Amino acid sequence: MLVLRLKTVVLLLAFGIVLLLHGCFADDGINRKSFPSGFLFGTASSAYQYEGAVKEDGRGSATWDKFAHTFGKISDFSNADVAVNQYHLFEDDIRLMKEMGMDAYRFSISWPRIFPNGSGQINQAGIDHYNALINSLLAHNIEPYVTLYHWDLPQALEDKYKGWLDTRIINDFANYAETCFEKFGDRVKNWMTFNEPHTFTVQGYDVGLQAPGRCSILLKLFCRAGNSATEPYIVGHNVLLSHATAFDIYKRKYKAKQNGRIGIAFDVMWYVPGTNKTEDIEATQRAQDFQLGWFLDPIMFGDYPTSMRTRAGDRLPRFSKPQSALLKGSIDFVGINHYTTWYAWHNSTSIISTFLNDSIADSGAVTLPFKDGKAIGDRANSIWLYIVPGGFRSLLNYIKNKYGNPLVIITENGMDDPNSILISRKDALKDEKRVKYHNDYLTNLLAAIKEDGCNVKGYFAWSLLDNWEWAAGFSSRFGLYYVDYNDKLKRYAKDSAVWFKNFLTVG
Repeated sequence: MLVLRLKTVVLLLAFGIVLLLHGCFADDGINRKSFPSGFLFGTASSAYQYEGAVKEDGRGSATWDKFAHTFGKISDFSNADVAVNQYHLFEDDIRLMKEMGMDAYRFSISWPRIFPNGSGQINQAGIDHYNALINSLLAHNIEPYVTLYHWDLPQALEDKYKGWLDTRIINDFANYAETCFEKFGDRVKNWMTFNEPHTFTVQGYDVGLQAPGRCSILLKLFCRAGNSATEPYIVGHNVLLSHATAFDIYKRKYKAKQNGRIGIAFDVMWYVPGTNKTEDIEATQRAQDFQLGWFLDPIMFGDYPTSMRTRAGDRLPRFSKPQSALLKGSIDFVGINHYTTWYAWHNSTSIISTFLNDSIADSGAVTLPFKDGKAIGDRANSIWLYIVPGGFRSLLNYIKNKYGNPLVIITENGMDDPNSILISRKDALKDEKRVKYHNDYLTNLLAAIKEDGCNVKGYFAWSLLDNWEWAAGFSSRFGLYYVDYNDKLKRYAKDSAVWFKNFLTVG
């Protein structure tokens, strides 16, 4: 899932390079058969947003447990101690997927449920839970797509050596990943090492809006500890080396026997230049370098984008030759979490650099969802999520052209409605905007595949259920199924769930 981005527009800078190739498509006639044979459809989730049961069956504490219980960090003052209780209700939720006709389920394993202390003793109850989940999915002919790290770092490792800021995390993550390969790899054939490394790097260590809440921006008014000018780059570096190490272990020890594949899921906004000026076009590219390029360039090419090297200087760590070789090619598929499109301009002032002095300022770009007072598209509930279906097609063409048309799986795509006491359950189930969102984004995805030759083989909607949306808490509803937080977390099909069932099973 995607997170509530930032509470101030200057804190989200990213990229685009080409103007939208096409606008929204109006064709309402697409269905599963419109897509190539074997194209995969599924829904996505994450352990921390879904499971609950944070103190059950030997699970250790995660950094998000501490963060969510810190006053003022979550917009509605909620926490994920119960979330939507999928830990106990997964059998019911699998039946919902089956009824819709979904082929696959993307979920994450909770690291502290496997290793309560981050390393050391394995928690057998955690292994048993995920075995039961995986086996039930397969019994219903639903393919498991498993994310190893969706942000729930064991608090024990944060306490021991500050988690992702220390190189010791590489070996601990590799040990955790290999344990999952050993225990589940006979049935799990599709792995993602990380979900949205750019998001948790920037949000957790640059602007402080996610766990562990470190930053130094705005004259250190937001955070008690951190250095926004260096820590995001250190964290990103250790994440990349952790990914490459886990990929290498799988390739050497498990791939031949288990015949699986490993990817990584990136958060990718699409950006279009605010004007046709050269400086804005170049700024848009830089902003993309500091978003997708930050993590995909080292995996594809062995090093960071040139613009990052130039602008971050010695604050950006360097890969040794063996590390670069380990990274290059360490991917079987590229996961793309895409939701929205914004504008980008060259930053011609020193204000951002003065108040932020971070990776965002380093990009030299300013991104906003509106221009000349007009929004780039209709807004969903989240302040960052504007509906621009054509941006999806443009992004996929960018990936095709820059990275040699790699295998892509759309690992998240969706939109949210508000959770308000003023909106009845009956009205909340009538989510026409979400139906149109998925129809229009899927239509652009189909055009990217059939007309442009983009190598995309699967699509996961975010999300199966309304859930706990990180810093937004329960204020945001992304689900195809409505969750009644006031009545035992009962699930109700929204119109979008009915639409997907028709899309997948009719015709």
